[in-house]
Amino acid sequence: MDKLKQYWLLARFDRPIGTLILLWPTLWALWVAGDGKPDGLVLTVFVLGVVLMRAAGCVINDYADRDFDPHVERTKQRPIAAGKVKPKEALILFAVLCLIAFGLVLLMNIYTILLSFIGAFLAASYPFMKRYTQLPQAYLGIAFGWAVPMAFAAQRGEIPLVAWLMYLAVMLWALVYDTMYAMVDKDDDLKIGVKSTAILFGDYDRHIMAILQTIIIGLLIAVGILAQLQWPYYLGVAAATGLCGYQQKLIFHRQKAACFKAFLNSNWFGLAVFLGLLVSYQL
Repeated sequence: MDKLKQYWLLARFDRPIGTLILLWPTLWALWVAGDGKPDGLVLTVFVLGVVLMRAAGCVINDYADRDFDPHVERTKQRPIAAGKVKPKEALILFAVLCLIAFGLVLLMNIYTILLSFIGAFLAASYPFMKRYTQLPQAYLGIAFGWAVPMAFAAQRGEIPLVAWLMYLAVMLWALVYDTMYAMVDKDDDLKIGVKSTAILFGDYDRHIMAILQTIIIGLLIAVGILAQLQWPYYLGVAAATGLCGYQQKLIFHRQKAACFKAFLNSNWFGLAVFLGLLVSYQL
């Protein structure tokens, strides 16, 4: 039972925040692609797929960081770093989670199935990017956002312009909130040589994220215009804009606890936009 508990912790099932942040843009895409009424099977497959692939991503991330995590205060108690799960066991768990997710994707059309191979590659390769690029958070955005074109492919059989605008918004959103997350580990990352946008942006981190947040809001407004959404959607985007301001306030002094709180607050950003969508399609 203890081993199962360690697998559970390794997959971060005890910390749903990551799943929620990945789930919201998936729901945005499904609702827009389905004109407010996404297909039941497609919705079920994508929700389960988000849960499984987020878990798989956490597992492969800890496998990739097994030599780094013991030296970082926040991560040194993770199952692999603490020696409670062997690296080989982690790879097996990763493979099982991916296979279950792929089994679900096989219920979708061929277009979605083909796109899933790209998604799997992005999810598996992301954890290694912090060794080779100063922009691993941008790569995370590319990976996390891939659910958007997949959702449109599954629901409509095509990926229209509105889907790509939403994808870009999600990419940049992930870049912002994961940079906030990286700000927590900045000191440790500098010591062990791990790259991140929190390090790359330096003293301009808050300013760059403010610019990116402005672009994200602009893209979400463009999505609303193209999808001909009603006023509640824009009210949701306005609420999300306010949350961006609150996040900027939290990270102003770059205190670790406040930066982590700003990252957690991103969940409410995603929810605000989704609620706006939900109500818009009821009118």
